[in-house]
Amino acid sequence: MSASVEGRRGEIRLDGRRLETAWWGPGPEAAPTILLLHEGLGCVALWRDFPAALAAATGCGVLAYSRFGYGQSDGVALPRPLTYMHDEAREVLPRVLDAAGLRRVLLLGHSDGGSIAAIYAGSRQDFRVNGLALLAPHFFVEEVSLAAIAEARQRWEAGELRQRLAAYHRDPEAAFLGWNRAWLDPGFSRLFDLQPEIAHIRVPVLVVQGEADPYGTVEQVRMLEREAYCPVEALVLPGVRHAPHLESPGPVLDALRDFSARLFGVRERAGHAQAE
Repeated sequence: MSASVEGRRGEIRLDGRRLETAWWGPGPEAAPTILLLHEGLGCVALWRDFPAALAAATGCGVLAYSRFGYGQSDGVALPRPLTYMHDEAREVLPRVLDAAGLRRVLLLGHSDGGSIAAIYAGSRQDFRVNGLALLAPHFFVEEVSLAAIAEARQRWEAGELRQRLAAYHRDPEAAFLGWNRAWLDPGFSRLFDLQPEIAHIRVPVLVVQGEADPYGTVEQVRMLEREAYCPVEALVLPGVRHAPHLESPGPVLDALRDFSARLFGVRERAGHAQAE
């Protein structure tokens, strides 16, 4: 893998604890930044070549980090609280934005990362965050999601998934069990409902959903469209499963290029008008 695909490796330290990072394209002083928030079993490396392609398509800088307990970042204690996504959005994400010196931001989240982005934008007004791009996000718990997560537990116990995750995570047990046990806890379905956060999002949103996603249905998109007061653009991809950015990169990159151009172009024109 070339250095351009790998990105410029780095780290962010919060209270002495390390988050691994990688950066593609221009820094925040030169261009807007797309901040990548990974899925429940993801990390920096599992974005694969998508960040490099995204930076090339949009002209934005792209920053990815592995949350605590994932990739090569420092670990977490198990079990994770059932509020782990809310905790990440409200306690860690704003400090990452600060530490990285981000100025104009598109939060791009995949799966759990999409939920975290929605929670953040719906919980506080941060004028650095100009928009959200959500890939296969979860806003509420569906039975199909729980069935797929239970099936993942079987693959973990059989050893196949454990071996695969060990190639990307320093502590694959913490990465898998922290996610899997929380979702399969009976209390999680009662607690996890992002309708209040969706109703308070005040920036444009692009949502991408695969019709064949085993972890969620198009009803996630429909809930966002019903409950949001902000502009919502939806891209639903036939035959695509849970990783639209990897399975169907062409349409996803096209949508993100157009969305980011309109997002940051509008902001820049508004800024010029105010200055005049």
